[in-house]
Amino acid sequence: MADFFDELTDKHIAFVEKQPMFFVATAAPEGRVNLSPKGYDAFRVLSPRRVAYLDLAGSGNETHAHLVADGRITLMFCAFENPALIFRIYGRGVPVLPQDAGWDELAAHFTLLPGTRQIFDIAIDSVQTSCGWGVPIMELVNDRETLVKYHAQSDPEAWTEKRQGRTRSIDGLPVRQTDRYIGADA
Repeated sequence: MADFFDELTDKHIAFVEKQPMFFVATAAPEGRVNLSPKGYDAFRVLSPRRVAYLDLAGSGNETHAHLVADGRITLMFCAFENPALIFRIYGRGVPVLPQDAGWDELAAHFTLLPGTRQIFDIAIDSVQTSCGWGVPIMELVNDRETLVKYHAQSDPEAWTEKRQGRTRSIDGLPVRQTDRYIGADA
């Protein structure tokens, strides 16, 4: 049975802060639904009605495009240990890039990682708990460091040039790119 809440409780916050990964789902009115796994120490609770997560450059920028087009976002956390639980955050998000007003305030909550391109700032509409009994019990071995290593070794000028040419999502929606390379000295 699912239970809904208007905001995060202390129990919810303790649960999400313990999870090593989460999933992000977004969609625009037309086109694909995007679903992405997220790892690293990239999620922050800013208040009972506001969360944020650090986004690294990867294969695409669909979340950015969808939030600009529509704003809706769902975050899902799964307990891969006992007790079983699935926890969803429903909200409206905005991408905040290093050149944007509000970047410094949000970035202060994170240890910036090489390849950081934006932070997604999310206003919570509601949260939901459900059983999670269908989720397997799994053990975290360690984080994959490949993405961070890749960005740490990237040439800042080549990195910026490559990203500046990516102004459209897979479905052709516009995306803004960061104007600042965040590299190994992040």
